[in-house]
Amino acid sequence: MQIHWLAILAAAVAGFVVGGIWYGPLFGKAWMKARAIDPEEAAKGANMPMIFGTTFVLNLIAAFMLDHLYNTYDAQIGFHHSLVIAGIIGVGFIATSVGVNYLFSRLPRSLFLIDAGYWIVTYLVMGAIFGLLV
Repeated sequence: MQIHWLAILAAAVAGFVVGGIWYGPLFGKAWMKARAIDPEEAAKGANMPMIFGTTFVLNLIAAFMLDHLYNTYDAQIGFHHSLVIAGIIGVGFIATSVGVNYLFSRLPRSLFLIDAGYWIVTYLVMGAIFGLLV
């Protein structure tokens, strides 16, 4: 099994960047509203270096696992199949799991759409990176 370190690192960075854009200018205000977070109070008491550092490590683990999954195929999977597999993970596993948790937690649908949408887009971007670099 070959580990594609460059693709893993690029996918982890991309996931981090997608999160910054997704929860920043795109849906940051809507996400805070759905979570009942006061924007002025959001960073108070939060250990942001720990949050961002752990987020990056978790994205690195996700990218490593995605590389491992792609390596289970006997042949090169190509760009198209890389996206399909990443989309299946994002929609079929992560969004559905988030959805179940949000239903039982009685969280707003808008929050589900924001959070699940982030994961779907993140995995599609990671899949595209693996499809291009591997």
